[in-house]
Amino acid sequence: MIQQAAAEAAGAQQYPPATLYVVATPIGNLADLSLRAIHLLGRVDAVACEDTRVTAGLLHHLGLERPLIAVHEHNEAQAAAQIVQRLRAGERIAYASDAGTPAVSDPGARLVAAVQAAGLRVMPLPGPSAVLTVLSAAGDTQARGFRFLGFLSPKAQAREREIQALAAATEEAQVFFEAPHRIEALVAALAAALPTRRLTLARELSKQFETLVTGPLAELPAWLAADPNRQRGEFVLVLHAEPAAEAAAEALPAEALRLLDLLLRELPLKQAAALSAEAHGLPRKALYAAALARRSPG
Repeated sequence: MIQQAAAEAAGAQQYPPATLYVVATPIGNLADLSLRAIHLLGRVDAVACEDTRVTAGLLHHLGLERPLIAVHEHNEAQAAAQIVQRLRAGERIAYASDAGTPAVSDPGARLVAAVQAAGLRVMPLPGPSAVLTVLSAAGDTQARGFRFLGFLSPKAQAREREIQALAAATEEAQVFFEAPHRIEALVAALAAALPTRRLTLARELSKQFETLVTGPLAELPAWLAADPNRQRGEFVLVLHAEPAAEAAAEALPAEALRLLDLLLRELPLKQAAALSAEAHGLPRKALYAAALARRSPG
């Protein structure tokens, strides 16, 4: 029945031969697979995939059987050459990663580049994406675009440099993934570096125990620690853009602003901001912006 529905919805779609079809697959919920993708998977000569076991399971759910070609990070260059040969012979081949849109964080980019370099056609089939899904629910009204960073480094020094770079990039939303065994340490490090910046933390997107929370980073380590289940699953995070000076001042703790007002009566602006920031463990930049906004004219 699902094949019939897919054919009715996408049957007028043309599927040229000698083409690589890049297919987005569900990030957790099988129902998110598009009818067009189902129709296409039933018509290709073979399906190239990141993990043949995962894709075989997906095809089984759809009542389909197709030859599978393993294309993963360890064999992508060699597998791409094989696929180019088959495409030149006029075959239609789909490529799917384990979940979501291929070639974003998962393998696929080298395969696509090889097919393009051979002068052959690549057609993308849009669909599930963890990056776009979390951005749609982040509510970052300050961001001017976004950057996707994949996974941050698991090595301490490299990760510290990456967090410093995150702190310096203030105008874009920044999206990245994290593994469950490192999520607590990462959020703690981000909170120490950027306590007033907002973070959207999403786990198990589209799955039964999907959870999304957005708030100042200073509050999120305690939220994670309150329930061990909150540290399980697959994580996507959005570090929000830094708000304008007026909004940043409103987000600062009232105690820090009261101290800032007192210090501004006796001290130069820069020194008052630095002392208030140190007293409350807040970024100097945020207190300096607040001081600029609060200083009386003249």
